Amino acid sequence: MRSQALRADLLMLITAAIWGAAFVAQRLGMDAIGPFLYTGLRFALGAIILLPLLLILPRPAVKQPLNRGMLLGGLLMGLALSLGINLQQVGLMFTTVTNSGFITGLYVIIVPLLGLFLGHRTGMGTWLGACLAVVGMFLLSVGDGFHVASGDWLQLAGACVWGVHVLLVGFFASRYDPIRLAILQFIVCAVLSLVLAVIFEEIKLDAILQAGPAILYGGVIAVAIGYTLQVVAQRHAIASHAAIILSLEAVFAAIAGALMLDESLHARGYLGCALMFVGMLVAQLWPQKPQVQAPAPAKAEA
Repeated sequence: MRSQALRADLLMLITAAIWGAAFVAQRLGMDAIGPFLYTGLRFALGAIILLPLLLILPRPAVKQPLNRGMLLGGLLMGLALSLGINLQQVGLMFTTVTNSGFITGLYVIIVPLLGLFLGHRTGMGTWLGACLAVVGMFLLSVGDGFHVASGDWLQLAGACVWGVHVLLVGFFASRYDPIRLAILQFIVCAVLSLVLAVIFEEIKLDAILQAGPAILYGGVIAVAIGYTLQVVAQRHAIASHAAIILSLEAVFAAIAGALMLDESLHARGYLGCALMFVGMLVAQLWPQKPQVQAPAPAKAEA
């Protein structure tokens, strides 16, 4: 069990790095095409890339066909994914990559809060780690003249949706084949986003070709690899812990923004990065209270 948890943590850390760099691709892609078209194309590409895996990988699925429960899971995950990613994508038009990464990462605190309503127990280590991560993201992303721009409000709304998505993935990935779930949610997201693009945006082939490199990174790396790793990893991860590790995408987003878009990263930003890593470690390594089992009731004598 411990090795499975460590493997899940490593996969989620890789996912966070992929997603962090994807913020840059998302911003650059909108230099040529609209946000809904960019989202729809990259998730369609991600789904197409994953489809051959159904023929290559062994199927745990002979006993688990494409049933109603799996379809429901893919639909709900896809709806949450569509809403969250499009709020994030549109928000990027009105805020920086660094701010977007910070505000999106606030789902680190939203997940355990939502978990309380579902009856989940959240230990002191998770709360302390989440608080350290939030403080770290604040130091990383918020400058002296910070104001709440319209894009920041969209990112905040998206963070709430991402919290729901993390819980949905944790619930369904432990019950159904993760590759099939990933493909289903990608298809739902692609269809909804492309419909929105047809309604609200102008679609030109030359603009799509111009955005090609950003679409390729967003579809192949961020979607086909990143979101699939998330679903696979969360089969053996605690949802609140997963949120903390995945929120490290804010660190990688800030680094990518500094390197590729000349967004500044000051000394306080590095301190923020350090606090986020400490928060992750605290949440993972904080001693858990042993659960006390109630004694079995004595059998009545005949």
